[in-house]
Amino acid sequence: MEAVAQLVRASDCGSEGRGFETHQPPSHPPLLWGIFNSVIMSPWLLLLPLISAFIGWFTNWIAIKMLFHPREPRNILGITFQGIFPKRQQQFAEKLGKLVSQELLSFSDISNKLTSPENLDRLSPYIEEHIDHFLRVKLKETMPMISMFIGDKTIAQLKAVFLEELRLLFPVIMEKYMGTLKEQLDLEKIVVEKVSAFSSDKLEQILYQIMAREFRFVEIIGAILGFLIGLVQIAITFLAGS
Repeated sequence: MEAVAQLVRASDCGSEGRGFETHQPPSHPPLLWGIFNSVIMSPWLLLLPLISAFIGWFTNWIAIKMLFHPREPRNILGITFQGIFPKRQQQFAEKLGKLVSQELLSFSDISNKLTSPENLDRLSPYIEEHIDHFLRVKLKETMPMISMFIGDKTIAQLKAVFLEELRLLFPVIMEKYMGTLKEQLDLEKIVVEKVSAFSSDKLEQILYQIMAREFRFVEIIGAILGFLIGLVQIAITFLAGS
């Protein structure tokens, strides 16, 4: 009876304070804890993300290189390989020629720009200077008798008349000139010929100078995605083995 009483007192003491203590290890997320244990048991699993990252980087690097290489068609196992830009260079030249001639650099836009009053106002000081030089120097050398009757007032009046007439005549002359130039100069054909004859090496060099950072970004993204795929493979390996 005395032993039973001691047990009852110990139970009451535990209910007031300490109670019973458990010695189980802290809980962990089962999937992550299992993957961690799998990696500890099989360190070779760490190679999966690294190999996948390399494969992702390498495939994107190859894809960028295949934009420009091979220059000429290569037949490998019955499949013809050629870089995208060398293969489509003629089509690219034709599209660019139409774009330049119709949208970017049309003759009508050039004509409107040349015949605008603002451009003529910018040229007026040079034209006026030339007319003044003609009336004061050239006319005196070629027709000295006439120049004797032309003073400063007359020169000023003549310059005003010439400039006003030129202001009316200049747009008409430029429009006729641009019409003739359009018939003689095929802008689309010139662009197509120039781009078609462009060196593939030069084109690759220019695009790398412009898009080097973007190409590098594509390669890095491939490595990151490959690394993530490797982690997923480790998770799948753990789930399949559990």
